[in-house]
Amino acid sequence: MVPARFPNGTERRFATEYRAAGRKLEGYAAVFGEAARIGGFSEVIQPGAFSRSLAAATDILALVDHDPGRLLGRTSSGTLRLAADSRGLTFSLDVPDTALGRDMLALAERRDLGGMSFSFIAKRDLWPSADKRELVDVDLLEVSIVQAHPAYAGTSVAARSAGQAGAAWRRRLVEVLA
Repeated sequence: MVPARFPNGTERRFATEYRAAGRKLEGYAAVFGEAARIGGFSEVIQPGAFSRSLAAATDILALVDHDPGRLLGRTSSGTLRLAADSRGLTFSLDVPDTALGRDMLALAERRDLGGMSFSFIAKRDLWPSADKRELVDVDLLEVSIVQAHPAYAGTSVAARSAGQAGAAWRRRLVEVLA
């Protein structure tokens, strides 16, 4: 896969794993310590890479295929919740009752989606060798459900009912804060 890089330094990465049930999607938008092949190099996200960005509480979007015209939620409205745990960047998304939202839930329940992705600007990265990159600190811009070919295979999305999602999110929050 050729990395997507834009003039402003924004990069995008793709991964898979998500669940759908009820009106929520949950899973991992990024995973730590797993190498992904990006064009001519291998890339690994280090634990803590999202910490500063999450603490800054900037408005991070949830999109479909990185398309700002296909918005599913955002952190500023509380419809997208993000946290980092020992495995990676978790998300919980309240899916809107729109045609797009219903389509994404149906595709997730059928396991037809390709996975998750995220857009970022690298603030600090290391190159231990010419073909190995480590992301140490990034500005997270958005997370996306992708319909095909994620770069990071360890990501996930799953559908959850409102009750299941709330309890799971509270448990995850306790783990992160502990």
